[in-house]
Amino acid sequence: MQAPCEHEDTSLLLQPLFEGEDYGAAAADGTQCPSVSVPRNNPAKRDCLVVAVLCFGNLVNFIDWFIVPGILLDIQKYFGLSDGKTGLLQTVFTLCYMLAAPIFGYLGDRYNRKIILGAGIFFWSGVTLGSSFLTESHYRIFVLSRGLVGIGSASYSTIAPTIIADLFEEGRRTTALSIFYIFIPVGSGCGYMLAAGMAKSTGDWHWAFRVTPCMGGLALLLLILLVPHKIQRRTAAHRALSISGMRGRADEKPDVHRTTKTTWCQDVGSLVKNCSFVCSSLGLTAMAFVTGALGMWMPLFLYRAQVVQGLVPPCLQDSCNSSNSLIFGGITIGTGIVGIIAGAEAARRLRKINNKADPLICASSMFISALCLYIALMVAQTNILSTFIFIAFGELFLSVNWAVVTDILLYVVTPRRQSTAIALQILVSHLLGDAGSPYLVGVISNAIQARNSPSLQWSFRSMQYSFVTCAFVGVFGGGFFLLTSFYVEEDRKEAQRL
Repeated sequence: MQAPCEHEDTSLLLQPLFEGEDYGAAAADGTQCPSVSVPRNNPAKRDCLVVAVLCFGNLVNFIDWFIVPGILLDIQKYFGLSDGKTGLLQTVFTLCYMLAAPIFGYLGDRYNRKIILGAGIFFWSGVTLGSSFLTESHYRIFVLSRGLVGIGSASYSTIAPTIIADLFEEGRRTTALSIFYIFIPVGSGCGYMLAAGMAKSTGDWHWAFRVTPCMGGLALLLLILLVPHKIQRRTAAHRALSISGMRGRADEKPDVHRTTKTTWCQDVGSLVKNCSFVCSSLGLTAMAFVTGALGMWMPLFLYRAQVVQGLVPPCLQDSCNSSNSLIFGGITIGTGIVGIIAGAEAARRLRKINNKADPLICASSMFISALCLYIALMVAQTNILSTFIFIAFGELFLSVNWAVVTDILLYVVTPRRQSTAIALQILVSHLLGDAGSPYLVGVISNAIQARNSPSLQWSFRSMQYSFVTCAFVGVFGGGFFLLTSFYVEEDRKEAQRL
C-alpha cells in the first residue's frame, strides 16, 4: 500500500467522510495524491453550530420537563391533590416518554433524524401551550397533556446525542456530549426558576406553561435553518478509513445503510448480550430513580421542613411561596454545570492510566451522592442550611455521571445500533427509575400519613421517610457501575471490531 504523499495535509484525513464531501480518487498508478474538494464552509465551525442548536433544543426540552415540579405546591392546591396523585403527574410524563423512546430509536436508525427532531419540538410545544388554558375541573386532561409532552421529548433525547456522536471522533465527542448534557441540569434548574418566577410575577401558575412554547418555536426555526438535512451515520468502516488515512472512490465508500438489514429485535438481542451496556443501563436506572424523586418532591420537602421549623407559615393563599423552587433551581444549574464538566475532565485524564476509569468514576460518584442525600434528609428538621448544602453535594456527584454514562454506551455499542441502544436505555432507566419514583415516594408518604394523626409534623416526616429509599437505590446504582468495570474493556474491543 502506498504511503500518503509527504505534502498532503493530514488534517484532511480526519474530516468527516460521512457528510458526503467528494474527496476524488487517486491516479491509477497510485503515485499522485488524490484531489480534494474542500467544502466552502469550515466543517469544524459547521459542526459546532449544529451542536449549539441541539444544545438549545435540549435546554428547552428540560425547561419544559421541570415546569410542573417548580410550581408543584400551586398545582397540588389548585386541583386538590394528595401526594400520590401529585406524583402521578410526573409518572405519566415519564411513562409516555420511555414508551415512545424505542419507537423513535427505531425511526432514528432508519429515517431522517432532522425531520423527527423538528416534529417532536413542534408537538411538545403545542401541547404545553394548550395545557396552560385548562381549569381545575380538567385534571385528567392535564395529566394526559403531560403524557403527550413526554412523547415529544422522547424524540429529542433519543436522536440528538447520536447526531453529535456522528460529528466527532472519540476525544472531541466526549467534550461535545458534555456540553450537550450540561443543558440537562441547566434546563431543569431554569424550569424550576421560570415556573416559580412566572407564578410569582403573574399570580397565576398557568403562565409558566406559555413561555416554553415560544422558546420551542425558536428552537424549531434554528433546527430548520442551521442543521443539515442529512447527517450520515459514522460506521466502524468510516472510522477505519479516517484513522488509516485511506480515502476511496465514491463507489468504494463503505455502506452506511447497513442498519436497514437488521431488525429491531436483532439489534435488541445483540444489546442484551452486551454486559457493559446492561450494567451501565441499570446504573443509569438508579440515577434516574433518584433524580426523578428529587426533581419532583424536593422543593415541597424543603417547604415542609421550613414549616416544621417555624421558618415559614403554612400556605393558605392561592399563590404559595416559591423561594424553595428558585433556590433548588439555582442549585441544580450550578451543580449540574460543575459536575458534568468535572466528570468529563476526570474521565479524560484517568482514561490515560486506567481503561476502566469511566465506570469507576460513575460508581464512586453514586456512592458519595447517596451518602450526601441521606445526611441531607436526616438534618432537614433541625438545620435547613445544612440540608441545602448536602443536597447540593448530592446533586453535584449525580451530575458527574451524565456525559460519562452516555460515552460508555457510545464506545461499547457498534455505531449502527446506537439510536436503538439509547432508546432501549431510556426505556429501561425510566421504566424502573423515574417513571415510578415520584409516584412511589408520594404513595409511601400517603401511607405513613394515614397511619398517624394529621399534623404538620407527620406531613414532613412522611416525606422524609419515603425519601430514604432514594439513598439506598443510589447505593445499588454504584454497585451496577462497579460491575460495568469488569466488562467494559472486552465490550469496547468487540464494538470496534464490528
